[in-house]
Amino acid sequence: MDMDFGNSTFEQHYRCYPVSFIDKAHLDKGDKVIMPVSALCRLAYLNIEYPMLFELTNATAGRVSHCGVLEFIADEGMIYLPYWMMQNMHLEEGDIVLVKSASLAKATYVKLQPHTLDFLNISNPKAVLETTLRNYSCLTVGDTIMVPYNNKDYYINIVETKPSRAVSIIETDCEVDFAPPLDYKEIEKPAPSLLSNKKRKVEEELPRKAEFIPFRGSAMRLDGKPAAVPGSVKKHHSDVGCETVASKSPSSTLSQRGRKLVFGSNGNRSQDETAKVAMKNSQERGKEKEPTQAFTGKKYSLI
Repeated sequence: MDMDFGNSTFEQHYRCYPVSFIDKAHLDKGDKVIMPVSALCRLAYLNIEYPMLFELTNATAGRVSHCGVLEFIADEGMIYLPYWMMQNMHLEEGDIVLVKSASLAKATYVKLQPHTLDFLNISNPKAVLETTLRNYSCLTVGDTIMVPYNNKDYYINIVETKPSRAVSIIETDCEVDFAPPLDYKEIEKPAPSLLSNKKRKVEEELPRKAEFIPFRGSAMRLDGKPAAVPGSVKKHHSDVGCETVASKSPSSTLSQRGRKLVFGSNGNRSQDETAKVAMKNSQERGKEKEPTQAFTGKKYSLI
């Protein structure tokens, strides 16, 4: 194909073929192309900046990508591309591609997205990626590059680049970030089953069991006589205390009638009579208390 030497930039149409047609399949691991000698003459005349970078356009599919050049040994009117690049641009063998010289800014940020989680399971994916990108001259948003490692090919999408959609990665330090792989799925929390909800509802409706209170049964004495209720003992002691306090008071007396406490006038009773009544009551209570004799009750046999 004839070239227009009146233009200040390199722009030419070529028929494209994969690099495997000229026994250079190893170039599939990068983005370098093979161009004809006439292209080199034109580029030298135009004083193109080095390293030489080019913009590839497939007008039929509306696809654009960028690449570098390795050699100028192709037949006239032909260009040899890495196979992965032809796939990205939807090019078939013998299709026409437009090649233009380009000047790209150096990359400061690149965001990549692996196709599968397997790439992240590599022992050192950063080192593998760094080694692979040494064979690349530039990156374009929307392209899918191939990373061969351990007899397996990993495909990675170029999601974002800064400062522009196409950047040069030759002799530059840039920040690399990874997006979640295409086959990544978040672990969903299992929804509560209907059986568990019904079981919880039944448990809530069941009546609660009464709390166990120890030592609340009836007491038994060893001699067979009925045991005194603890509450009555406390009542007895409290009554004694109240009566003693009442006897010391010159203005009121405390007497027990049934289960009521009655306060009455005591102005006519002398102190001697009061003392006699208190002594009589204490003697009667002393008589009521009998010493407890152990093992004097009825006998029972286990047979």
